Amino acid sequence: MTSIKTRPLERNIALTKLGLGAGTKIVAHSLVNIFRGEVARSSADREFYEKQAQVLADELGRLKGSVMKAGQMLSLYGQYFLPEEAVEVLSALQDDTAPVAWRVVAPVLEKNLGRQRLAELDVDEEPLAAASLGQAHRAVRRSDGLELVVKIQYPGVADAIDSDIKTLSRLLMVTRLSPKGLDLAPVFAEVREMLYREVDYQAEARFTEEFARRLADDPRYCVPRVLSEYSSGQVLTTTYESGVSARDAEIRALPQARRNRLGLNFLDLFLTEFFDWGLVQSDPHFGNYRIRLGDKASEDRIILLDFGATRRFERRFVDAYKGIVRGALLGDRAQILRGADAIGLMRGTFPEPVLKAFTEMCQLIVEPFNAIDDPRTPPQLRNARGEYRWGASDLPMRAANVAARNALSVHFRVPPREIVFLHRRLAGVFIMLATLDVELDARERLLERLGLEDLLGG
Repeated sequence: MTSIKTRPLERNIALTKLGLGAGTKIVAHSLVNIFRGEVARSSADREFYEKQAQVLADELGRLKGSVMKAGQMLSLYGQYFLPEEAVEVLSALQDDTAPVAWRVVAPVLEKNLGRQRLAELDVDEEPLAAASLGQAHRAVRRSDGLELVVKIQYPGVADAIDSDIKTLSRLLMVTRLSPKGLDLAPVFAEVREMLYREVDYQAEARFTEEFARRLADDPRYCVPRVLSEYSSGQVLTTTYESGVSARDAEIRALPQARRNRLGLNFLDLFLTEFFDWGLVQSDPHFGNYRIRLGDKASEDRIILLDFGATRRFERRFVDAYKGIVRGALLGDRAQILRGADAIGLMRGTFPEPVLKAFTEMCQLIVEPFNAIDDPRTPPQLRNARGEYRWGASDLPMRAANVAARNALSVHFRVPPREIVFLHRRLAGVFIMLATLDVELDARERLLERLGLEDLLGG
């Protein structure tokens, strides 16, 4: 891309045109639907929503910046209130988007670092990776050859956040992708807050340094070192850490034992972040993790990248969530519902079928951590040693079916924001372990975090 529409007026015009076009299509769709039968109408609605969402996603991708990132976030919240077809399309808005030309980001780099400081670096004009809010470039410090990564924020994206959020919220209504009567103001307020955090590179630098400090003595993980002299509010420079994607053929070809170890380390990291620290890097995008293969003298290491989506969780929330997980493992419905009520996820006044379905879903979600002889775990998901086969599991689909079958979303249309981001990361852990095709009994690790060590024998 050779340019970005950065001024609010330009972006509003682009999105307004999209909204006007959508409005015309809605009228035509509604008129035609009058003459369709019920089955054909349902099919036409699904096709219509999918097309509307695709048009929205395409335009968001072209605009980049906060409006595209907001579209990604809507796919997370959207599972609770948007048509399934719209969620599927918006979910495809990934951060590995087309980069912009060097001449677009070079002025940002020079303005933030100054010519003298910038002259100390040899920056590759071809980007290493591109996302919705910025892109990264390889660089070398001329004085000592230190390899670096310079993350540069796209010009104008921070200034466009408020305007983008307002326009996008109107657009959802115009395209009829949001249900009538649902107040989305809290959703967009959260998305707005998240966006301001993600464009604050100084805050990201602090989180990167905090993770580096916490994991400094753990050889399983590697966090890049921040170079503050080459960083600012719109530029973040860290050491370059080599590694390959977890999806790389080289990783998939590793022996089962090594993949199991990597999977356990990914899981351990999440359990430590949430239960021990209350500090979670909530974006599970595969680009945020790399794997550096070890040798006979060292083990494989997980390289952690991009801490812009890091969130702190209050201890009361962590403790209440512990209660839900404990209750699910113990089959204790009352404990599950007490924890859910404490974080605003469920209410005791909800209909009995809803409460029953919610407890069923919670007990289902902890399936990988059941005892080896627990009959609730499908036998085909255990190997000969009783370890859970993450790559063969359809657990996310089964849990979603329970929620859909019992219309749970009707009772928590938009769940607490902590839940959205926590479960975003939790889903990412499951996908990572499934991608590694891990076979692992991780019950002990979870029981230790929950203070249920007495169950280790069963």
